[in-house]
Amino acid sequence: MSDSVELYYQDSSRQDSDGQDGVPLIVMHGLFGSADNWRSHVKQWQRKRRVISVDLRNHGRSPHAEKMDYAVMAQDVIALLDKLEIERCDLLGHSMGGKVAITVARLAPERLSSLIVADIAPVAYGHDHDSVFAALRRVVEGEPTSRKEADALMAEVVETPAVRMFLATNLVRDDEGVMRLRVGLDEIEAAYDNIIAEPAGEGVYEGPTLVLRGANSGYVSDEFVPPLKKVLPSAEIETLDAGHWLHAEAPKAFRQAVNDFLEGQPD
Repeated sequence: MSDSVELYYQDSSRQDSDGQDGVPLIVMHGLFGSADNWRSHVKQWQRKRRVISVDLRNHGRSPHAEKMDYAVMAQDVIALLDKLEIERCDLLGHSMGGKVAITVARLAPERLSSLIVADIAPVAYGHDHDSVFAALRRVVEGEPTSRKEADALMAEVVETPAVRMFLATNLVRDDEGVMRLRVGLDEIEAAYDNIIAEPAGEGVYEGPTLVLRGANSGYVSDEFVPPLKKVLPSAEIETLDAGHWLHAEAPKAFRQAVNDFLEGQPD
């Protein structure tokens, strides 16, 4: 695990009534996301369990690293489990984070009590983030001094306000008052072919699995169900009335589906 980096994480450190940590829930964001995106969900989940949300490499507050593929990102997560002395966890990942979760499940199935994958299948996808990269490059080159200026720059290539608002979560103000990106944009763009590729590892994960998909998203359309079931044969597939960012678009339904699934698992 020499290639692994030390991930930034937020730990609710919830303990059960016996004073011992229960099975923790580890939460992983998608491309250009961060642990911060999950705060409202974590606030609810931590009432009953310990929840750890992470920033994957080149995202949020985690280190930037040139190497970025699913094998090494899974190693980062396994290294974090080792650091926190977590033998087994429930692992939830959205989009890119879902592929990281599937890779962990393949490489270290003994570390998982269950797997939750949000709107992604274990397949290779086509390039569809060109406008996002262009928008973020506008911000880097334009050096805006306010979020309004940054939004105007991104609006030159991204029409949807909700997408721009999501991308803006990656902005931080530097000491000179300029809005900078905290994501490793160069590293992510260079590794983009790895990100849209299949998860790493071989074989299947036969443990309890929930796959949540958005009815208005094509990431887990019916054509992707056979390859999904080949890798995750025990997967329960539930469709929510939402798009790809289903945890943000249908938060109550998403959270309830996760709760119902986890509460149905043995301790």
